[in-house]
Amino acid sequence: MFIETTHFGKIEIDQADILNFEEGIIGFEDVKQFGIIDSEDPESPFKWIQAIDKPELAFALVDPFKIKKDYDFDLKDEAVEYLGVKDASELMVFSIVVVPEDIKKISMNLKAPLIINRTNNKAAQIILDTDKYTVRHFILDELQKQEV
Repeated sequence: MFIETTHFGKIEIDQADILNFEEGIIGFEDVKQFGIIDSEDPESPFKWIQAIDKPELAFALVDPFKIKKDYDFDLKDEAVEYLGVKDASELMVFSIVVVPEDIKKISMNLKAPLIINRTNNKAAQIILDTDKYTVRHFILDELQKQEV
């Protein structure tokens, strides 16, 4: 299927790859279907998630495990059941990225990751029941810590 988007122009998303967020994404609960757009750079940890029915709505994503090596959480049983997870290998985890004018302040939301079941395309934004992570975790700060 082809969709016309504000940020990427006309793109093709395979119907079988459309993600279904039954409860939407926080702040956008009315938007239920999204497609993932890979970065043109295969080495980049970033991707995009594009709303199917809202051409102007797209979020930058990152695999949080590639940035914060010790990122870890337990998925509650309700979320496992809701997503229809049979094995952890079915899951993809992303954090929504905020890219402000001052690029040094680029951050990712570790408190409420997007969890996607690749086998059935069910997806949800899950708010983790922990104070260990925040909604604004600065990516460059994290990468600098790893260099030390």
